[in-house]
Amino acid sequence: MLVHAASIQDADGAGDLLRRIKPLYCWLRTVFADSICSRVAALLACFLLGITLIIVGRIPGTKGFVVLPRRWVVERTFGWLGRWQRLAKDCEHLPEVSEAMVTLAMIRLRLHRVAHPNRKRLPAP
Repeated sequence: MLVHAASIQDADGAGDLLRRIKPLYCWLRTVFADSICSRVAALLACFLLGITLIIVGRIPGTKGFVVLPRRWVVERTFGWLGRWQRLAKDCEHLPEVSEAMVTLAMIRLRLHRVAHPNRKRLPAP
């Protein structure tokens, strides 16, 4: 995970993220991304790290809301994170604090799933 300043576009920060996680997850071979990640920085990082980048774009000719393959996973995760008050609004001054809050939120979510395997919903913090 990598939290960066709002002035950095996702596609420009993708290279930093991939360089950071590739040593941790050496088995990583494929990443799915939005069409914004077809920029040179993300493409170059994937090429140098030996990762296949699959761009999940909107299906031509569709109108309105359409569920795109693999893209819903990211939106679902943002929904989970948005249930945390400190992550619902960007109030932090340092990206490191936001990154720590995301880590804590995901740890809590995982612990809840381990402790209550048959429950579907996590109570709001």
